[in-house]
Amino acid sequence: MGKKKYLYGLALGLVAGGLFAGCAVTGQPLAERRMTSGPYILTPDSTNRLQLDFVFHIPENYIKKRNRLIVTPQLCHGPEVKEEYLPVVLDAPVFRQKMLRKQVLEQETDPYEACVRKPERGNQAFHLPYRQTVQLPEGVENGRIVAVVTTDGCGACTGLDTVEVAFVQNLVPLTEDTWRLPVEKREFVVRPKVREGSGEARLQFAINQSDIDLSMGDNRQEMEGMLHTLQPIVEDTLAVLDTVTITGLASADGSSAYNTALARNRALSAKNWLAGELDLDAAGRQVFRVSSRPEGWQPVLLAMTAAGDKDSVAVKNILETYGDKDEDVHERYIRRLPCWNRIKKEYLQKDRKVAYIYTYTMKSFTTDAQLLALYESRPDAFNEEELLRVAALKKGGEEKMEVYRTILTYFPQSEAAASDYASILINEGRLKEAREVLTSLAKHSPLVTNMLAATHAYAHDYEKAAELLQNIDLPSAKYNLGLVKARQRKLHEAYALLKPFVDLNSAIIALSVNENNQAEKVLERLDDESCKAEYVRALLAARLHKRSEFYNHLEAACRDNRLRKRAVDEPDFVPYKKDNRFRMLVHRKH
Repeated sequence: MGKKKYLYGLALGLVAGGLFAGCAVTGQPLAERRMTSGPYILTPDSTNRLQLDFVFHIPENYIKKRNRLIVTPQLCHGPEVKEEYLPVVLDAPVFRQKMLRKQVLEQETDPYEACVRKPERGNQAFHLPYRQTVQLPEGVENGRIVAVVTTDGCGACTGLDTVEVAFVQNLVPLTEDTWRLPVEKREFVVRPKVREGSGEARLQFAINQSDIDLSMGDNRQEMEGMLHTLQPIVEDTLAVLDTVTITGLASADGSSAYNTALARNRALSAKNWLAGELDLDAAGRQVFRVSSRPEGWQPVLLAMTAAGDKDSVAVKNILETYGDKDEDVHERYIRRLPCWNRIKKEYLQKDRKVAYIYTYTMKSFTTDAQLLALYESRPDAFNEEELLRVAALKKGGEEKMEVYRTILTYFPQSEAAASDYASILINEGRLKEAREVLTSLAKHSPLVTNMLAATHAYAHDYEKAAELLQNIDLPSAKYNLGLVKARQRKLHEAYALLKPFVDLNSAIIALSVNENNQAEKVLERLDDESCKAEYVRALLAARLHKRSEFYNHLEAACRDNRLRKRAVDEPDFVPYKKDNRFRMLVHRKH
């Protein structure tokens, strides 16, 4: 909080435990605070730094002419001094002259030289500003800023007073990292598992012949490639081969009608050979279909272009000019080119392409017992829904993760598997692995982006988490963004995002922005009797001046030693600090 506060005296009404002993310098107060009620509270920023911005009032004749006034801010927690900050020093005229003589004649070093300020008006009253940015020690969530006032005159007497300047309060550490990572609930539905595949064989035939001679070129290897694709499906007891469509691609050179018929007969030869090798009965052979289509001159153009042939431009122009015509027209014009004989010799393919597309249906698994039994031996026979059901049936986290890894092997873009897998990894603190799983997806849905943001939030990279969450219209994402804003100390933004939610975090952030009525509504609906929830209720009761409720809740909260220690310097508990009951609660040993 960058607000400037004016401090006007030793008798502030909030001095803890009395003043330190020492010689009284003057009877005049150093400070009184210009405040209507309640302590001056400082809130650290997201990097746990405080902006100290005070103005001390130095009364008239407060500093004796032979004295030095040293004001040293300190951070205290309970009886401990956690940090001491750069002091501000005022020298009266006579004291300053004495120090200068010592420096010149005795070569004495003044340890406060860099901090010395000279009163502007002699012994008249004036304001002394103090501005400093300080870092809170790790683990310190609250405390008190006090100003230790020391005077040094003749060297034989030192006066010491302590002025309570401000309280440090940070309620954000009371919130919990309850990032919302909803896992989508899925109803298992049995669906037909129809799969499809495709391939091609490049075969050589005798001129104008359709029979397949396995001794020509790579014919045997090409046909056996088709066989090895289809045979496992035919032999699989969990699969049924539905269709196999074999298409012969007609050559561009020659009559389109003749070549198309010839290509169909060649496809038929491939079908008959495959059916025989697969030992299919009459019913099995009925799944095969044959067809043909012209291959056209495009492969010739591609081959010429790849070779850097300058005549490819002429072929390209013909195909573009007569694009609405059939292959016979294209051939007629290409044959008229001066380079035709070279095209025929170098670029017309000597083998013919036979393409095939096949579909088959895998058996569906309907019972949990069947799913679990067959998963161990045949995960390849499952569809994504069945594998997700197996993951849901597994008990341990490691078993579940093994199934999710299997799903992502067969279905690499499975958002459901990636999200569920990442959720387990996040809960185990394996943030880098979770992030890698999520970023492997080509597309990120709001659900995935929300989970990805959580990996950054858990790693305390709140800037990146906020960037990912800001445009997601999901309740869980808005909640997470609210927590991120709280961690960034953007408390009013955090409050606006968390207000619709009823949980302890939303109550804490409401208290952080003094929305006490909203915090009360949330806490009334909250079924949480944890020590932390009781501490938050004690904070609210203190603000609402409900003394009896305050002590009931604080007593329950103090079962947690960390909260008990925090209570010592909680600004909201200042009105109770002199009560014996309060002292007994916060100082007792458990």
